[in-house]
Amino acid sequence: MPEKVSKDKVLVYVVHDGKLLVFRHTDFSYEEVGLQVPAGSIRPGESPEAAALREAREETGLRDFQIVRKLGEYTYDISPYRWEIQHRHVFELELREPALERWTSQEDHDGQGEPTRFECFWIPLDTAHILQSGQGALLGRLFD
Repeated sequence: MPEKVSKDKVLVYVVHDGKLLVFRHTDFSYEEVGLQVPAGSIRPGESPEAAALREAREETGLRDFQIVRKLGEYTYDISPYRWEIQHRHVFELELREPALERWTSQEDHDGQGEPTRFECFWIPLDTAHILQSGQGALLGRLFD
């Protein structure tokens, strides 16, 4: 078994009118990757707050986000999908521009490799427990 690495990550809950912004990878089935919220790695020298805003923009194609608050941090072992332990910083963000109910987006990975294609949409908060890989772990804090 490969040795697990530790990674600092951000995870973003964008809430609007009682709904949560999620996406699915259009090149993979739900069975492979499930529903996800914007998330990703914190780059060297980048603050968790800056990473949260960057990831939300990169994965949704939307631009005007504002951090509402940090909801907390937790550790998640994502093995065997990837052999890593993720230390996740979770933020609530507000979208400050109009958005459709459903749209397509893609993340270009800074021009490295093929883009990742997404379909973004909103789901009711009370169904958000279906998020993949423990991404819903701090959803309850939205109601604190």
